[in-house]
Amino acid sequence: MSFFQEKIIWITGASSGLGEAIAVECAREKPKLVLSARRESELQRVKKECTKFISEENILILPLDVAELSNVNEEVQKVIKKFGRIDILINNAGVVQRSYVIDTPVELERKMMEVNYFGAVILSKAVLPFMRKQNSGNILAVSSVMGKMGFSGRSTYSAAKHALHGYFETLRIEEKRNGINVHIICPGYIKTNVSLNAMTASGNNYGKMDKGQEKGMDPNIAARKVLKAIRRNKFETFFGGKELIAITVKRLFPSLFYWLILKAGKPKF
Repeated sequence: MSFFQEKIIWITGASSGLGEAIAVECAREKPKLVLSARRESELQRVKKECTKFISEENILILPLDVAELSNVNEEVQKVIKKFGRIDILINNAGVVQRSYVIDTPVELERKMMEVNYFGAVILSKAVLPFMRKQNSGNILAVSSVMGKMGFSGRSTYSAAKHALHGYFETLRIEEKRNGINVHIICPGYIKTNVSLNAMTASGNNYGKMDKGQEKGMDPNIAARKVLKAIRRNKFETFFGGKELIAITVKRLFPSLFYWLILKAGKPKF
């Protein structure tokens, strides 16, 4: 029997990219899925892909904007009413950034923190009492290599991902005794449209595909690595290409890391 079979798995940011790939890979394992994102039409498309492996009645479409979770308890109750429990929460929703500190309005920085940090925190806190009652559960936060270092044009995005590490590391320590496992996923470049949809200083989409993104890991391969991390109960999981070398260089040779970053120059937006 698969580790994920019959488990109730809730995925945010499930309408595209890595979230979509995780949903489809999960479906192959015969669980029951809750798919959340802002765009219901895209969630319906992903649901159709998932029904190649599981029945339609085992999929709940739950449109959700993680930047606005004032009714979060009501949303959680919808999942409980449908499936009776929540076994795995995958906090994947997020937005990336392409703007310099000096140009980025505070309002935009707050919005990015709401999506990339507070969304995961608020939803995780809302499902936690149910997982405690079950004495079991898995909570996963999708971070990034930017959660381990800063980079020009990524200030608030990097800050939000750094914050995830502090918060979810603490959550893992506190909830282990209650049978709840916590995971952080730190991908490098994945070949998705994430850079196309990145937020610029004006609040508009960046609209360009980064070279690194274009040559990034296939999202289906990345999704399988995410599921493997949950199965093996790994706290931090890193995957990607050469960009991961930067994390090791920063840890062992910080002066060299900053010299290389400065030498690379500022990206143009």
